[in-house]
Amino acid sequence: MLRLVRLAARNLARYWRRTLLTSGLMVLGLVAVLLFVSVSGSFQRLIVGQITDAMLGHLQVHARGYVASIDNLPLNLNMKPDTVAAVERALGETPGVAAWSPRLKFGAMFSNYTETTSIRLNGVLPAREAATVPLLPGRLLERGSAPALLEPGGILVPEILARGMGLAVGDPVVLVATNLDGSVNGKTFTVAGVLGDVTGPGGRDGYVHLDDARALLRLEQPEVSEIAVRLSDPDALAATRARLVRALAGHGAPLEVHTWEGLSPFANIARMIDVLDVFIRVLLVGIVLIAVMNVMIMAVYERIREIGTIAAIGTRPRRILGLFVYEGLLLGLIGAAVGTVVSLILVWLLNLYPVHFTFGRDQALVLAPTLAPVDVLAIAGIVVLVAAAASLQPAWKAARMDPIEALRRV
Repeated sequence: MLRLVRLAARNLARYWRRTLLTSGLMVLGLVAVLLFVSVSGSFQRLIVGQITDAMLGHLQVHARGYVASIDNLPLNLNMKPDTVAAVERALGETPGVAAWSPRLKFGAMFSNYTETTSIRLNGVLPAREAATVPLLPGRLLERGSAPALLEPGGILVPEILARGMGLAVGDPVVLVATNLDGSVNGKTFTVAGVLGDVTGPGGRDGYVHLDDARALLRLEQPEVSEIAVRLSDPDALAATRARLVRALAGHGAPLEVHTWEGLSPFANIARMIDVLDVFIRVLLVGIVLIAVMNVMIMAVYERIREIGTIAAIGTRPRRILGLFVYEGLLLGLIGAAVGTVVSLILVWLLNLYPVHFTFGRDQALVLAPTLAPVDVLAIAGIVVLVAAAASLQPAWKAARMDPIEALRRV
C-alpha cells in the first residue's frame, strides 16, 4: 500500500499544474464553508444573547395556555402563590439554573394628563430581573439619579411612547388598569427611565415594580404571569428544560416550560441560517466531486498507454484501481489540510481585526468567529471522503481497461 501511495504522490507531482488547480478549488470551497460556519455561528450567538439577556431569558414558566393567548395578557391564567413557590423550589433544585425572575404582565391605559394611549407592562422585582436579563439596564436611554434600576412608584417607559408624548425622566404619569373582576383602578407614577427596545424603536413594553403592579390590579394574592429563567450554560438549554419539566410534573397545577426559541420570531431566522449552513456544505460536496472527478477522468484518458503497459506486465486490476483512488484521496487530503490552515488563519485575523455591526438602536456588536474542532474535522472529512469517492468511477474504468486496446491507443 505504501508503494501505491508513493506512486500516486509522484503522479500528482508530475502533473503539478492540474494538481495545483484542483487543490486550489477544494481549498477555496472549504475556506468558504468554514468561514460561513464560524461567522454565522458568531452572529447567531450575538443576536440570541441580545434577545435572551435583554428581554426574554433562556426559559420561561407559565400556566398552561398562557402563551397561546399571550397577546391578550390574560389575568385569569396567572400562577397562584402555591404554584409559584413550587416552581421556585424546582428551579432551586435544577442544575444549570443561574437566576430567575417572577413577572406580572398586564395591559393598561397610559396618560400624561394630556394624551392617553395603551401600554404593555411588566411588574418585576428589579434586582432579580437584572440578574435574569443582565442587559436590561443597558437598554436605558435616559434614567434618573437613583442607583436602583427601578424603585416603587417609578416606571420605565418605552422610547416610542416617551418620544411621542414628550416625556422626560421625572415627569408624572397615570396608569389605569382593569383587574380580573372588571373593576378599574388608577395609580400615579414617575418616569424613572426611557427604555430602548432590543431590536430598535417600536416596542411598547414598560416596567413597574412588582408591588406596584399588584396594587394597581388589586390582587388579593401575590400572583405572577410568568417566571423567566437564566441558565449558566445556554448550550444546555434543551437538557435543562427537560430536567425542569420532570421536576414540575408532580405539581398539581398544569404548567408549561418554554424556551426562548418558542417565544421569539428570531428563532425562525436562526433556523434559516442553519438551513443555509447545510446548503453551503452540499455546495462544497458538489465542488469537490466535480473537481476531483474531472481531474481523475482526464488522468485516465491521458495515461491510457501507461495503464495498458502496467497491466500488460502483470499489475492486478485492484492495484490499478487503488493507484487512482489514492491519487484522489491525496488530492482531498492536500485540499483539506491547506484549506483548514487558511481558514484558521482567517478566523484568527477576524478576531484580531474584529468586524463591527449595529443591531437595533445603534447597538455596536462585535463578531467573534470561532471554529469548533468537530466542525473542522467534519468538513475536512467530507472533503477527503468525497475526493476519494469521486475517483472511484475513473479508477474503476482504468482497472477494467483491456491492455491490448490500451497499448493500441495513440
